[in-house]
Amino acid sequence: MMKLFSRGDADGFFAIALDNLVQLILIPALCVGAVGMAPSFVFGRVLPGIAVSYLGGNLFFAWQAHRLARRENRADVCAMPFGLNTPTMIAYVFLVMLPARQIALARGEPDPDAAAWAAGVIACLGSGAIELAGAFVASGLRRFTPRAAMLASLSGAGFAFLALNFLFNTFAHPVVGIVTLGLVILFYLGGVRPKGGVPAALVVMAVGTGLAWATGLAPGAPVPPGVLGWHLPGFVGAAMARRLGAGEFLPYLPVILPMGLLNVLFSVQCLESAAAAGDAYAPRSSLAANAVCTLAGACFGSPFPTSLYIGHPAWKRMGARAGYSTLNGIFVTAVCLTGSVAAIGWAVPADAGLAIIIWVGLIITTQAFEATPPRHWPAVLIGMVPILLAWVTFSIKNALRISGAGTPSGPGFSPALLERFHASGIHLEGGFALEQGAFFAALVLSAATVLIIERRFASAAAWMLAAAAMSLMGLMHSWRFAGADTVASLPILDRLTGGGGGGALFPAAAFATAYATVAVLLLLARWFTEPDGSAR
Repeated sequence: MMKLFSRGDADGFFAIALDNLVQLILIPALCVGAVGMAPSFVFGRVLPGIAVSYLGGNLFFAWQAHRLARRENRADVCAMPFGLNTPTMIAYVFLVMLPARQIALARGEPDPDAAAWAAGVIACLGSGAIELAGAFVASGLRRFTPRAAMLASLSGAGFAFLALNFLFNTFAHPVVGIVTLGLVILFYLGGVRPKGGVPAALVVMAVGTGLAWATGLAPGAPVPPGVLGWHLPGFVGAAMARRLGAGEFLPYLPVILPMGLLNVLFSVQCLESAAAAGDAYAPRSSLAANAVCTLAGACFGSPFPTSLYIGHPAWKRMGARAGYSTLNGIFVTAVCLTGSVAAIGWAVPADAGLAIIIWVGLIITTQAFEATPPRHWPAVLIGMVPILLAWVTFSIKNALRISGAGTPSGPGFSPALLERFHASGIHLEGGFALEQGAFFAALVLSAATVLIIERRFASAAAWMLAAAAMSLMGLMHSWRFAGADTVASLPILDRLTGGGGGGALFPAAAFATAYATVAVLLLLARWFTEPDGSAR
């Protein structure tokens, strides 16, 4: 029988808690700094709603791990890591909440903060509904998709957004970054652990925090006045239901739909990663639980959906079981309800434990190759490419904004900007196209490659036709300029919801044509190809 808490749960808790803290610290920065909301609103309404979703989700997935352990008579089951969906959170801030606040200001509404928050909550409810519907088709998607395709995009995300992204911090602050990275490699790859049963992650965090204070990286931002204290969640579901009934979600549907579908796909891929590590959870109940937590959080004021996390294999290698999930739910609930997330961010800089997150990213990447046969490794690499290029594009856009692009005094995000990149030999529009629906592109390309390797050309053609259809609908490669950014463009959905304007109805038609052409070639391959005699 698996224990409620094991030695490895301490390591797992510190790792997941750090990851969650980075997100929780980001929320006030985005809501206050980008949207313009008052800190009291964020700490008094948004974070308490998030606490509801965190507590319910972490306790469910801990219980789910114990149930699997009892059913299979094992004691080494690791609970699914769980938390906020970072890409959706950023999308809702800039594409839902910020525009809603600007509209409220333009109309002279008395409380623009409430308007921005309500728009985010409505979007969160929509995302939860999509995830709940997706729970009933997740098993079919998993059954018909090769494992290499399921793991490829996760490995790309782990390598780019966790490992490469935070390695910038590591080498920007070498005393903290390289020392903690060395400890992580020693403890997690060297086959040793700290004496006395002290959790390795605690040692890394303690050393990193001490070095951060010694080198001036700490303290962090000061704690805003009035945020420390109890902030209990309040039920807002009835008010939001009335807004939904009035159709207030329609202007945001072009954002909600693709993000919700992406979250379903991402969750299925995380479950496949867990299955490859030996813990096979039921997709329907897992996705339904995640959806219910998103809906519950929204009903108590959270504008941000939850998600299953990548990294299950890394937490399992730490020795984490179910207890780390329980501890994480209690910890996040406490810091959200008391406003202490601000105080923790002041005392413990993220750099103190980023080496652990880097290690998680590397383990995710490693698993994609360990869990697939060598002949499918090219498919894994092909599936990683869209995610890596999406990260590169995201970084380029950030650099452009920092240099003044998209501001009144700088060059705009426009065709003229692309021409300047063309002059240097870089076709940045390819990155803009790949960035939209990158996970869908990774899934399709990797799955088709596996099937081509296995010479199942008709099945590979079906995946290519699916890519053509998604491109026509705007779920892949469809983009447009939007101020200081490029965003998804879904003209069909825009016009159906009354928000459409001019422009092409199918912006990604060229991509649809290309995928459909490849599908035709695959269907005809038997008539113009022959086996080359190479080993299978």
